[in-house]
This record gives sequence, structure tokens and C-alpha cells, in this order.
Amino acid sequence: MKFQPRIAIVGGGPAGLTMGVLLHKHRIPFTIFELRQKPSEEQLNQPSGMLDLHEESGLAAIRECGLYDGFVPLTGECTEDFIVADRDGKVLFTHGDEGTRPEISRNNLTKLLLSNLPKESMKWEHKLLSATRIDSRSLSATELDFGTHGKHTFDLVVGADGAWSKVRRLLTDTKPQFTGMHIITVTIREITKKYPHLARLIGSGTFSSLGNKHAVISQRGPIDSSRIYLWLTVLDEKFATNSGLAGKPATNAKDELFKSNALLGNFGGPVKELVATACDEEAADHPGENLDIRALYTIPHGTSWEHKPGATLVGDAAHLMLPNGEGVNQAMLDSLLLSNAIVKAYKTADNSFDSFQNTIDPLLKEYETALVERARETGKETEGLIGHMFGSDDAAHDFAKIFREMTQQHPEQ
Repeated sequence: MKFQPRIAIVGGGPAGLTMGVLLHKHRIPFTIFELRQKPSEEQLNQPSGMLDLHEESGLAAIRECGLYDGFVPLTGECTEDFIVADRDGKVLFTHGDEGTRPEISRNNLTKLLLSNLPKESMKWEHKLLSATRIDSRSLSATELDFGTHGKHTFDLVVGADGAWSKVRRLLTDTKPQFTGMHIITVTIREITKKYPHLARLIGSGTFSSLGNKHAVISQRGPIDSSRIYLWLTVLDEKFATNSGLAGKPATNAKDELFKSNALLGNFGGPVKELVATACDEEAADHPGENLDIRALYTIPHGTSWEHKPGATLVGDAAHLMLPNGEGVNQAMLDSLLLSNAIVKAYKTADNSFDSFQNTIDPLLKEYETALVERARETGKETEGLIGHMFGSDDAAHDFAKIFREMTQQHPEQ
């Protein structure tokens, strides 16, 4: 009987689930541990954030999973149309749908990946309390402590556990750093039916109104929805608490956001109406729930660590960045490349743990070296993008100019 390495994937987001599907495809055993409860079908049918997958990364992983034919019918709820407007809602740039970066809702992607995983491989409601290296003889293993669910030992642990990764602590002391930015998320369902004038404002894809170093961003999604992201430059890390918004319903956000020009007070009427309507609709759809407001963090791009056998990272655990359209793509690419290394080691190692560890160790080093370099380059691109979006009080014109020049140079984009 062939040696079976004990592999744990901590985190059931896109990176962790993609990794699981790819290992399952090659009949390599693994266990995914996820903090959240198992989502119901009803929950997975609700509006969620949209993800545009890129051919060289996210789509490459989907194709390698063998899921592209199942993926295509789940797209189309948000087109690739892209609108840049100033703070008054005046459109400065529009780019049409080219069909090269299809959008899929986070919930639909989760459903697609989960449906291709063995149920016994998923462990829901498992909160990782700590990860500890165990070194004995020449062998290395990692003990994961899940509290009431017990302690379990693995030969390889993949940290897909996001921004505040506990697996990362095995490898580096690097911690997320506050960026001086916050995001409030609210949703309007059935916007075309209820508010056709707002639907015309934001279009069928992504809409961005920029000004005063803030942004009001809309993405269309399931249930004819518009998910609105209020991206605020506020240097107070405790803004949610200090503003009184934490623990309050979404309707409370309107007065706070509009009362001062330091926030959205000098945005134009159409954009304010979009924000106010979204806050009201969010509170009506989720009575008793608190406003979704969170501070944004990153880790320095190109963060590296000394390789240690038996543990590695993917996604935000490895390269947490500001939202840039690349996060899920880089995470899924990480999982694709790491799974390739695991499959190679699994197929070429002799029938023993020693052989597997000795085979996979140099492959993990190669994977991590390439990951760090990709993260460094993507981080630089992200800094440039965010700088253009939030670098001045009137950034919309600069942002529109960049996209106009980009499309003139590359009309196929």
C-alpha cells in the first residue's frame, strides 16, 4: 500500500478549496479545516462579492481542476463593463465587456468547488487555536490544536487561513499592518426593478465614483443586486468604534458619512442617493444585523521567510494586499503551483515518509521563492493602482486617464 502523507489545509476560502479539488483529482488524501459553519444552500444563493478570474491565474486553476465547463454557466451576473466617475457621478471613462475576465460570485465559486470535494474531507466549525512544530529525529511534523475538536498531527500543513493566519506564525513574525483605509459593504437587491435610475447610473458591471481620497464602488451580482463598497481613507484604525458605527445597523452610516466633507459630504446627489439607498436596503434585508465595516490591512509585499519543512502558505496568509482584482487570482494560482509540487513529490517518492519529505522539501522551497517574487511584483502594481485611485482629492480624472491610455495602447483589453 502506497504511503499516504497526512496533509492539512487550514482555511476553506477559494485558495483552500482549490487546493483540495486539485489534490482530490490526483487521489491524494487531505483534510480542510474551516472556521465557519457549513453554509446552507439558501446562504450560498445570497448576493456576495464578485470575482473576476484571469486566464493566467484563476482560470488556469479552474481549468486544471477540470471545472471550466461548470464554471461558465455561473458567470454573467456581473459584466466586465467598467465605469469611472467623479464624485458627482459624472462618467469620465467607460470600458465595455470584452469577455476575457469572467465574473463569478464568491458564493457560486464556493458551491462549484465544494461540489467537487468529498464531504469527509471538510471539517467545518474548526477554529485553529495554535500550530506547533514537532521535530523528532530527522522528521518534522506540525500539531494543530482545534480546542474541543482535539489536537491533530500532520506531515504537511498548508496555511490558507487568510490575513490573520496562525499557520504563518510557524514561518515568520510578520504581522498585518493597518493601511489607513476602511471598507463598508452594503447591498441593494433587485435594483433594476426597485431603482431603475440607480441601475442606469452604475451600469451592468463595475462602477467607481472617486473623490476626496474615498471611493464608492458598485458591482452587479446575483438577484439583480448591486453590492456597494464604501472605501474610505481614514487614518483612525478604530474608526468603526470611535465613529459610533460599530455594532449599529447600516442605516446609521448615512448621517455619519454625509455630515462631513472629510468623508462623503461633498459627493454629488446621485452618488449620495446610491449610498443612502444601499444602507436602507441593507438594514431592511438584514434586520437586527450590524453594519459590515472593517479596517484594511496588508503585509509588506515580497514578505519572505526561512523555509521550514512541513508548512507553507497560500493566498492572503502569504501576501495580504489591498483589494486590487488580483487577490483571489493569486491565491488560486498559489494553490495550483503548490498542488503541482505535492503531486510530483507524491508520485516520485518511495513508499516512506522520509522519501516524501526529502522529495517535497526542495519543491516547497522553489514554490515559496517564486511566490515571494510574484507577490513583490503584484504588490508594486497594487501600490500604483491604489495611488491613482486615492492619491488626490480629485483622483477620478487621473484614474480615467490611465485607463484611457491603457485601452488606446492595448485596444484588445
